[in-house]
Amino acid sequence: MDFNLGFLLISIFKIAIVLAYLYGLLTVLGHPSKKVKIGGVIAAFAIIQIALVPFGEFQVLADFDKGLLIQACTMTMVALGLNLIYGFNGQFSLGQWGFYGIGAYTAADITYRWTNGDARGLLVAGLAVTLIGLMIWLVAKLVRVFKGMPVLSQFTLYLMGTIVAGAIAVVVGNLVSPVFTPLLGTISAPGPLNNIVALQIVFLLAALIAGAFAAEVSFLFGLPVLTLGSDYFGIATLGFSIVVQTLMVNSDTILPFPEMKGGRGMIGIPKLDATIWFWAFLFLLLIIIVMRNMIYSSTGRAITSVREDEIAAKAMGIDVAYHKLLAFVIGSLFAGIGGAVYAHYIGFLSPGTFDFLVGFNPLIIIVFGGLGSMTGTIAASFGWMFFLEGLLRVLLGQMGTEAPTWRFVLYPITLLLLMLVRPQGLLGNVEWGFLKRPASPARPDRNAAVDVAASAGQ
Repeated sequence: MDFNLGFLLISIFKIAIVLAYLYGLLTVLGHPSKKVKIGGVIAAFAIIQIALVPFGEFQVLADFDKGLLIQACTMTMVALGLNLIYGFNGQFSLGQWGFYGIGAYTAADITYRWTNGDARGLLVAGLAVTLIGLMIWLVAKLVRVFKGMPVLSQFTLYLMGTIVAGAIAVVVGNLVSPVFTPLLGTISAPGPLNNIVALQIVFLLAALIAGAFAAEVSFLFGLPVLTLGSDYFGIATLGFSIVVQTLMVNSDTILPFPEMKGGRGMIGIPKLDATIWFWAFLFLLLIIIVMRNMIYSSTGRAITSVREDEIAAKAMGIDVAYHKLLAFVIGSLFAGIGGAVYAHYIGFLSPGTFDFLVGFNPLIIIVFGGLGSMTGTIAASFGWMFFLEGLLRVLLGQMGTEAPTWRFVLYPITLLLLMLVRPQGLLGNVEWGFLKRPASPARPDRNAAVDVAASAGQ
């Protein structure tokens, strides 16, 4: 056995640098000065970007490290969404990986069609999520008027509205698409709208559409299923992930998407090698900011109160069903965006990537980092990729071709030991920098105010 001690030491050093980088980024984000925040974020992005640029034969971060870094960013997006659902809201979900896959395939299909001269992917998907979102808003207003409407009746209305909105989007998209055909051209003869700049804009739209589509699917799925208890909800979400993967395997037969090629895997997805770090960094930063601000808002406190005690939350006038659904939808939105970034880094999608067994990874990560800890989730996601998927896989690979599969034995053993030694997770409730709970404003001293008023009266 050729044990590479140098690789081990270098990998440990890289993990330490990555954790220090995350600590610095979160610290800078928490600085009171806006100039320091903006400058720090730009510097944080530039440091990695420069490290990815080759200088002759020398490169600080090799392609292998780049892959781990991008996958760590996407895993963090997925895990933060799951932590919102399970860690903060207390709803045990095993469906996060399914929404990750939905986002990946949705965004990939949009950009694939665009680069092949077909604008229907962007037009139909964009119009569909817009119309479905409008329909959900209108039906929600109708449901408020008829208070006490059964959940299944509400679901029926939403489902019928979704079918109608989707049909309209398909018809309109097919009618408008020929206008874009001469502007897109083909891969061999691209038109004015089929270039590098246009592809970046289309990817941005595709990622947002993918996240919105995952969120809308989670809304329709979660509306009736969230009425179940937490354990039954977990079983239902596991079934959802299996159904999603089955549809991926049969996407070229059951679904009208021959370009996805079913179980053979989808190829030809545009790879955004030059800009993928920018998009991964941007979306990760936005998700961190959105989640942090939401958790410390009144909405976030209501979401957390549901986890602590549903009966007490109801007694305080909190709409438990609404906040369960809200956490589930936003968590799925994060996963969908993460899937879009992953698809355009890897350039190939296989249904096996979204197998329900692999879907346990985000759950393990948030337990490692600490349920209800944003910092723990971020640190554990990056640590997971660089240590377990990077270092451990390579070291086990040196022991034989079958040795890397032992990772799936080491994961549960490590998790079991962690639960015995430190059940609150590695970081527990510790938050770094920007993610720390904001200081509550000082309450005015009523006695001092009375004394001032009395002195003024004299």
